[in-house]
Amino acid sequence: MNIVAYCRVSTDKKEQLQSLETQKEFFEDYAKREGFNLVRIYADEGISGTKIKNRHEFLRMMKDSEKGLFQMVVVKDISRLARNTVDFLTSIRALKAQGIKCKFITSNLSTEDGEMTLSILAMVAQEESSNTSKRIKASKRLFAEKGRVPNITYGYDKIKGDSYNLTINEAEVAVIKRIYSMYIEDGHGASKIALILNQEGLKTKRGCNWSQNAICRILTNPLYVGKLINCKEEVQDFLTGVRVEREERDWLIHDKPELRIIDDETFAKAGAILNDRNVAFNTNKTRQSNRHLFSTLIKCSECGYSYRRRVRTYVNTYTDWMCSVLYSKTTDEGRCCNSVTVDEGELIATIEEYFRGLIADKPNVIKGIVAKFNRLYKDKDDNAKTEAELQAKITKLNRSREKCKEMYKDGAIERDEMRRDMEDLNVQIEKLGTELRLVQYNMNKGDLLEQILHDAFESIEKVTSLADMTNAQLKKIIEKIVVSPEGKVDIYLRLLTEIGLDDTVQVSDISTPRHNDTSRKNQPGIA
Repeated sequence: MNIVAYCRVSTDKKEQLQSLETQKEFFEDYAKREGFNLVRIYADEGISGTKIKNRHEFLRMMKDSEKGLFQMVVVKDISRLARNTVDFLTSIRALKAQGIKCKFITSNLSTEDGEMTLSILAMVAQEESSNTSKRIKASKRLFAEKGRVPNITYGYDKIKGDSYNLTINEAEVAVIKRIYSMYIEDGHGASKIALILNQEGLKTKRGCNWSQNAICRILTNPLYVGKLINCKEEVQDFLTGVRVEREERDWLIHDKPELRIIDDETFAKAGAILNDRNVAFNTNKTRQSNRHLFSTLIKCSECGYSYRRRVRTYVNTYTDWMCSVLYSKTTDEGRCCNSVTVDEGELIATIEEYFRGLIADKPNVIKGIVAKFNRLYKDKDDNAKTEAELQAKITKLNRSREKCKEMYKDGAIERDEMRRDMEDLNVQIEKLGTELRLVQYNMNKGDLLEQILHDAFESIEKVTSLADMTNAQLKKIIEKIVVSPEGKVDIYLRLLTEIGLDDTVQVSDISTPRHNDTSRKNQPGIA
């Protein structure tokens, strides 16, 4: 009779792997003693018995069973086949349906003895796994309460055997501070930062290349501001291994000021930028990039996606910007209909001309903006009441966020539904936050607004040549540039959008519908 054997160990520790080798020798001796032809031994290393999906050798055995390669499967113990009663019964029934017998050597039982006895033993194995899970969870909780530190964290070194202390690695601290600087000051995205570090040959703590996720973990790890947080997640069901987020009040937080690398303001600023970019990508179709001067600044009024840069060389070299989904089908609706392109050189010249005009008429411009702001918000005489109402609305929405998390934790909604709801709530909170800032500006009778405008003008006055600026520097002055299919180009200045005035610089004659004639005959101007 052709037989196969299945064995498994739940960890990849050395002593467990030795146990696996012992199991293999056991099956070889068993086959010789009983006169069977051992076709193959299927062995899963370091895999839990509570879930089948990760047990590749087990799945391979079940697939091979359909080919008629063997007539019996031998397993040393029921718990080695599965610690999940449902999976256990499903597996032996699938084998039985193909005429394949399953024998458990230790208990001297097989599928011919009926399912009742096997089911009881499988339930015992599952209960043992449940108790083990509870013991591990309690042990981890105890270690967390004492302030156990992570084993491997970039920026720190750990003494072997010491579970509660870390020492700062000064060489890695320099890299961490540089990552925060590139992200906040230079405007680089996580992917760009990872690319830069990899090009310089720098490695992570595990000696791997940097990735976008690795950079994001650096930017969001509270340990860098001296806060050790444990028990943020827990395993909801030991059979599925699904992890759920715990309520913030249930986190175990230890202050570790001696481990601080980043100051609170820098850490908060990085977190705010990361959150804004996530919201922008999910709701406004905006990705983060600073490769070119106008990267992610030029938007299509039709599909909402960013324009991309295009360089073409015929007799001369032409550089322009076009909708990134004009010829693609990345949106649900298909290709975008906006064929208008914007010449880069003419756009630069027009913006520089507009900046010069602003600077020349600076006093009147500031006076006019303040006057318009006061006219728009003069009806808000009872600003304190309005401020309280907005605060209450924001608090209510934050409660809805927490309720949404609880519903997901209780299984009332799926993860995708929770994400959609959270995105909607984030957009509403952001909108109310902007309105709240407007009310607070108005409460200061325009004095704070004037100072903000003066600071903004200082940034504009420093611009000597737009072409020499970086994308991050330009984004501090310009919020966005919107191009319509009719060829209208609206430039939104950040100093106006941040205070709720949607005034735009409307530019004409620098955009043209795409056609075969690549020349630019019109001169730039301001409408």
